[in-house]
Amino acid sequence: MAETAREVAAGTLAPECASVADLYPESLLRATDGALEAFEDEVRALREPSDEAVFGTVERVVLALNAIDGDGQHGGAGFCTEEREQLCEYIDRTLSKHGVDVAVLAARRGIGRAEITDRWRDW
Repeated sequence: MAETAREVAAGTLAPECASVADLYPESLLRATDGALEAFEDEVRALREPSDEAVFGTVERVVLALNAIDGDGQHGGAGFCTEEREQLCEYIDRTLSKHGVDVAVLAARRGIGRAEITDRWRDW
């Protein structure tokens, strides 16, 4: 099961600041959870995927997160720098957990591992 957005947000905070995660609107957390869960389901369904198939799943989750971050439906709340980094790490971990060698995948595209979301990412 995917990490929840609340877990992602809390994971980026120092322990003494973890209560800040409660400041995120429930609508933002639910929307983010939905996007992450859909991504994990899609990655789980991949069987011996091509690079294009893997990047397609990355593109779809990034575009979904772009829409969530910029849709204005969350009282002005969105993804901060630390959450953005955590979301990128989540994407990498999910791919890796399901057998995708992210470093090799990125190298075949001539990019660094940390850049696999950059082409589509607005956040």
